Amino acid sequence: MATCAEILRSEFPEIDGQVFDYVTGVLHSGSADFESVDDLVEAVGELLQEVSGDSKDDAGIRAVCQRMYNTLRLAEPQSQGSSQVLLDAPIQLSKITENYDCDTKLPGLLKREQSSTVNAKKLEKAEARLKAKQEKRSEKDTLKTSNPLVLEEASASQAGSRKESRLESSGKNKSYDVRIENFDVSFGDRVLLAGADVNLAWGRRYGLVGRNGLGKTTLLKMLATRSLRVPAHISLLHVEQEVAGDDTPALQSVLESDSVREDLLQRERKLSAQIAAGRAEGPEAAQLAEIYAKLEEIEADKAPARASVILAGLGFTPKMQQQPTREFSGGWRMRLALARALFARPDLLLLDEPTNMLDVRAILWLENYLQTWPSTILVVSHDRNFLNAIATDIIHLHSQRLDGYRGDFETFIKSKQERLLNQQREYEAQQQYRQHIQVFIDRFRYNANRASQVQSKLKMLEKLPELKPVDKESEVVMKFPDGFEKFSPPILQLDEVDFYYDPKHIIFSRLSVSADLESRICVVWLLFVYSLSCNSCTTESAGWAILRP
Repeated sequence: MATCAEILRSEFPEIDGQVFDYVTGVLHSGSADFESVDDLVEAVGELLQEVSGDSKDDAGIRAVCQRMYNTLRLAEPQSQGSSQVLLDAPIQLSKITENYDCDTKLPGLLKREQSSTVNAKKLEKAEARLKAKQEKRSEKDTLKTSNPLVLEEASASQAGSRKESRLESSGKNKSYDVRIENFDVSFGDRVLLAGADVNLAWGRRYGLVGRNGLGKTTLLKMLATRSLRVPAHISLLHVEQEVAGDDTPALQSVLESDSVREDLLQRERKLSAQIAAGRAEGPEAAQLAEIYAKLEEIEADKAPARASVILAGLGFTPKMQQQPTREFSGGWRMRLALARALFARPDLLLLDEPTNMLDVRAILWLENYLQTWPSTILVVSHDRNFLNAIATDIIHLHSQRLDGYRGDFETFIKSKQERLLNQQREYEAQQQYRQHIQVFIDRFRYNANRASQVQSKLKMLEKLPELKPVDKESEVVMKFPDGFEKFSPPILQLDEVDFYYDPKHIIFSRLSVSADLESRICVVWLLFVYSLSCNSCTTESAGWAILRP
């Protein structure tokens, strides 16, 4: 604070001692409350303006406050790290004041002016304003302490079933159907599903559809983490994250996803090494024969060929299958994650937009491959053609519930329209019937001769099921302005750009490209280009082959 005091003495040599004490006290006790120089000007600016008289205008007072504010900010780390120091010997104040001139205006307890030229009301007003600001800051700190910032996470709750619990505990549940009833899913304070039911029959392929933001991906995560109770004997796999990059070849990475095969091979190598070294004691030979029988049962020798077929279908060339995973981009690592899932063959496969990282050829291959999938699939996709090709059932997420439909996506669209139309007709018919009964009740409510009939009508109204109007999804309307101010080119410019995932394998180097508002750019991967030259061919009819990854 000594630096701030020196600034006050140099800028305001005639400052009153009481004002000096007040200002230095404010700077000392409230330094943590000053978030900007404006806060400091608000606290002491009026007092300093009155002390300066006509010598300084508002800009001059603000400049002085800026200097003191900078000093406080620089002094913060030192003050936070300071500690109390025990003096080696007592200090006499009289010796400290020997070097001061008696005529010098000393602040505080050493010497106080006999009169004050400062308006006492303004001083009280400034003190009240500072106190209010400190109380407000204290309330904010208390609120932060009592309500710490917590990241919202998804949660699920599910009604328990004693019958299912007994089956799980006894180990007699051998069904591979997934049936989850009366469950809720929420994300923070927002309810995504309430009292929902989902039934996944073994061997069926389900497409989960619905508008963005309603909770499709969250539902997959609740199933993948078993936050919703899925029978323990059912293996499930959620393709969500890309494969981590390391020195493992792509083909080996896929083979390692079969944990049963990898465990048997590891045990086989260990036992074979013991037998070869002459350290076998007898049981090793029997164990090795048992492992060979299990490997033959799961067709372990055909696993590399099956993994290679899956990788080839997803676009991996034989050379790429031998490359380390660290050399692949994020899109190719996602393909690897999908290949691992297809190779592992879980009982319940959860896919979230699997076609996003695939080209047309890989999508067609995946459609054909999943059509013969032996177990259950639950896939989220916005690709109609993909859902039409693989889905045997559609689950529609809307209005915090799940509705099931048989058939592919096109069948679902037709069935949904018919169901909504029937629901609306049923609701309108019931409303007319209710209105008709209510008219009779209102007409003869106070007629003694019709009292029994009125009571009968009232009971009829109570027994009628309460139908709700059809909840139609709101339409999204997007409006764009007709005219706008064009930006001067270039909008985007790249000069001498290099790009790579591995420094040893550069994707492209020294690329220079620019784009403006009139540009229409298509990025493709050109594997080979050829043209046909003949007398009957024109430039337009020349053949070009562009393969996209």
